[in-house]
Amino acid sequence: MRQGQTVADVAKSAGVRHLVYGSAGTGMSGTGVGSWESKVAVEEHMRGLGLPVTILRPNAFMELMTDKAFYPSVSTWHVMPKLMGADRPVTWICVDDLGAIAAKVFGDPESYVGKGLKLASDLRSIAECREIWRKATGHAPRQFPMPVWMFERFVGTDLTTMWRWLRHSDVPVDPADTYRLLPTASTVEQWLTRHQTAAPGDRPGETAVP
Repeated sequence: MRQGQTVADVAKSAGVRHLVYGSAGTGMSGTGVGSWESKVAVEEHMRGLGLPVTILRPNAFMELMTDKAFYPSVSTWHVMPKLMGADRPVTWICVDDLGAIAAKVFGDPESYVGKGLKLASDLRSIAECREIWRKATGHAPRQFPMPVWMFERFVGTDLTTMWRWLRHSDVPVDPADTYRLLPTASTVEQWLTRHQTAAPGDRPGETAVP
């Protein structure tokens, strides 16, 4: 929060004509999710300064299913559905599409200053993503079972709080709005089929070690 508010203060003092802020979550306080609540506080500070700001609000990146830095076999494929529910819809977007949208927003400040853009190019449950993965790669994503308490010892409680919240609550977003911004945005199936990459332990013969 301190870093985000400092950026806002410097942008104000420098007379920045357009600030694009990457946020997340619902945009409302009261979720109890620390990373979301801190972003809401930064947004409020930016608005309080009267900055010409556009807020981008992506949520789950498709890379969470494949990028080894996120340990997908533990987090996305095991703990996340365990706490959230495997059949709950997730709001997905890939980082390349987020970058393309950010570039478009930067290039047309008159159209986007003052707006908050909820971004998702696909709504798919973890169960659906497993089937899409199987179709794209020929095998199911590998899971590495880990107790929730141990996962929290490694990464803290922010993600587990988020997933518990998502079990009973939704992030309201319509993918049609994202496609109006970026008609070439990828669905989960298009993205996984194009990449056909696997997370640690998801390639045949590999062993997942968190």
